[in-house]
Amino acid sequence: MNPTIDPANCDARPLNETGVAAGPAAGQSSRPGAEHKPGVAAGLLRLYLIRHGETEWSLSGQHTGRTDIPLTAHGEESARALSPWLGDIHFARVLTSPRQRARQTCELAGLGSAAEIEPDLSEWDYGDYEGRRSADIRKVRADWNVFRDGCPHGETPAQVSDRADRIMARLRTTRGNVALFSHGQFGSALAARWIELPVLDGQHFALGPGSLSILAHNAHHTAVRVIELWNAAVGQPPAVLLGG
Repeated sequence: MNPTIDPANCDARPLNETGVAAGPAAGQSSRPGAEHKPGVAAGLLRLYLIRHGETEWSLSGQHTGRTDIPLTAHGEESARALSPWLGDIHFARVLTSPRQRARQTCELAGLGSAAEIEPDLSEWDYGDYEGRRSADIRKVRADWNVFRDGCPHGETPAQVSDRADRIMARLRTTRGNVALFSHGQFGSALAARWIELPVLDGQHFALGPGSLSILAHNAHHTAVRVIELWNAAVGQPPAVLLGG
């Protein structure tokens, strides 16, 4: 279950080198967006990964790739709840998937005026599995795993990995904070690639709707990429962890 955290009173807990959440450093700011907190690798690229808010299909568990559906009222509420977290942060760039659920989330979070459309942030192309639930797919393909098998007439894991790598390559020379408004299973794949794991390992990085994660660098070993914050449901009740 993803953590629920209040922007007025929280400590962002980075993962240590074993993947276990470490305690906050002494004197660390309570806000994950704080610019000067100890333990942050100053001047290096820091990705704020935001999954779009709830949609009708994220509620039902239907895989939502190309289908362009809006946020629910609750999804809009969770997107607005991101604004206190993101509003005081200086972003060098703001990138969003072209899907309206991601663009809506970006707008409601207060960053729409700075946003650039980035097609590579789109959700996994589910091909023949678009609009279907994992439980239904597994009735005919019992061991199906999108992170290993991809989707017929959709994307393969290698294609999704290439998209994630292209985003990171284009941002390689960027310094400071970048906001990425994206999707559940692509966001999981991006996190895996950020720390140099295969896309298959993205299956271990579940993302709830309206969640905030931070991909950064180890302050003491700046060549090492880390997951500083993962799947934080900002000021909201825990969300159901569903793909799409």
